Amino acid sequence: MFAEPPLPLVTLYSKPDCHLCNIAKERLANVRKRIPFNLETVDITTDPDLFETYKERIPVVLVNGEETAVYRISEKHLTRKLRACSPRPSRWFHLRRKPT
Repeated sequence: MFAEPPLPLVTLYSKPDCHLCNIAKERLANVRKRIPFNLETVDITTDPDLFETYKERIPVVLVNGEETAVYRISEKHLTRKLRACSPRPSRWFHLRRKPT
C-alpha cells in the first residue's frame, strides 16, 4: 500500500590510524542501534582529491549529503539530525483511518 521511505544515508570521511575517527565509528554504531540508517565509510587516503580536501579535518560526517559534524561527533546531535530527516506519519491519517 505505502512504500517505506528510504533510510537516511550517513557518510563518514575518515582515515586509518585516526583516534577521532575510531570514536566517531563507535558513536555512529551506538546511534544506529536506535535509529536505522545506511552507512558509507570513505577512506580519504584512497583518493588524492578527498585527501587534499579533508587532510586533517577528519572525521567528517554527512547526513544525506549535508555536513553535520567535524572532528567530534555528538550522538545527541546526530540523533536529532536523523529524526529530523525521517518523515513522520501524519497524525490526521492515524486518527481518521477506519479500522479494517
